[in-house]
Amino acid sequence: MRKHVIASTALSHSRKVEEWLNLEEAASVEVSSEDPQHPIESAFKHGETLGWRAAESGVQTIRLLFDEPKELRRIRLRFSEPEVERTQQFTLRWADSQTAPFREIVRQPSVKFLRLMKRPE
Repeated sequence: MRKHVIASTALSHSRKVEEWLNLEEAASVEVSSEDPQHPIESAFKHGETLGWRAAESGVQTIRLLFDEPKELRRIRLRFSEPEVERTQQFTLRWADSQTAPFREIVRQPSVKFLRLMKRPE
């Protein structure tokens, strides 16, 4: 193993700025349910705070269909439930075509999200 000690300024310059894929131009989305006040489009916009919310309880599906094959290096998911205590589970799958079988990439077991209460002042 070769080791080199570098200055912290070198670290910040060597990191490439991450470019996120513009999904509005690169893909279409299918969703099993959506609350009209929290449409799926807001889940993919940088800086949006509304996010997506299902109109019905139960298992939900969000499917991205890319116009052209894409090499993805990172997928970022964020779950937030400030209003109600609930259990979340997600599975991430991919397929190399619309007719190919799905292959599982990640499965997160059930996680309980607790509503945060403000302390009385």
